[in-house]
This record gives sequence, structure tokens and C-alpha cells, in this order.
Amino acid sequence: MPHAHPLVLPIRFLLALVFAALVAAQVWAVPGMLPELADPSLEQSLVREAMLWAAVLGLACVQVVVVCTWKLLTMVRTDCIFSASSLPWVNAILAALAVGWLMLLGTFVSSYYFIVDEVSDDPGPPVLLLVLLLIGAVVGLLMVVMRALLQQATSLRTDMEAVI
Repeated sequence: MPHAHPLVLPIRFLLALVFAALVAAQVWAVPGMLPELADPSLEQSLVREAMLWAAVLGLACVQVVVVCTWKLLTMVRTDCIFSASSLPWVNAILAALAVGWLMLLGTFVSSYYFIVDEVSDDPGPPVLLLVLLLIGAVVGLLMVVMRALLQQATSLRTDMEAVI
């Protein structure tokens, strides 16, 4: 794939920027975005703590996707992307997407029962979470299709190499 080689370096640069931004978000932004409670009840502090952990772990799932994508780019560069060694990296991306989606689902359910009913009548956050759940499901299903295509291309390349 000679036409893909010029794109590897810019994509890697962007992935490095995304990874650095995710680390910064985990360290500074996420804890700063959660409201400090003046006189927190046990339930409120547990919800805040759960939101903090869900956000940090969700960002960690995105970091796993970035690292796996970096490794797959290395395989593109060395022209071994259509081999069995690329499938574990795609499987890791699928696992990270599944874990992130399940955490988002848990956040959606808990926010509906604990935050909207108890604290706020604003439908914005649950609707945003629902939209993110739908987007996550679409991305996950697309990755399943892409994995199947990669398996098929790997099989075809192996067959072609056996013939030649």
C-alpha cells in the first residue's frame, strides 16, 4: 500500500495529540468539571465519585483505542496489516469500545434514577447520554464489520501467497 505511507506520519501526530489531551483531561479537566459539594450527603458524594471514575475509565478506553490504532498504523507501514497479528489489536479496540459503551450505559441508567429524578428536571444530560450511547453502538457495530472484512482480507492474502 504505497499510497498509505504518506498518511501514517500525520495520523500518528494527531494520535499523539489526542493521547496527550486525554491524559490532560484525566488529570485536570475531569476532576475540575465535577462540582464540589459544600455539604455532601453520602449519596451525593458516592454519585460524584462514581461519575469521576466513569469519566476517567471512559477516557482510558479511548486511550486504548489510540494505542491500538498506533500499532495498526505500524502494520500498515510495514505492509503486514493483512495478517493474523493485526487481529488482536482490532479485538482490543472492540473490547475497549464494549467496556466504554457499558460504562456509558451504566452512567445513563444511574443518571436517570439518581440525578434527574432527585436533583434536576433538566432532560439535557440524559438525552446527551442517550445520543452518545447510540453513536457508541454504531461505532462498535462498524468495528465488528471492519474486523470481519479484515479477517476476510487476511484469509484472501494468505491464499494468494500460497498460490504464488
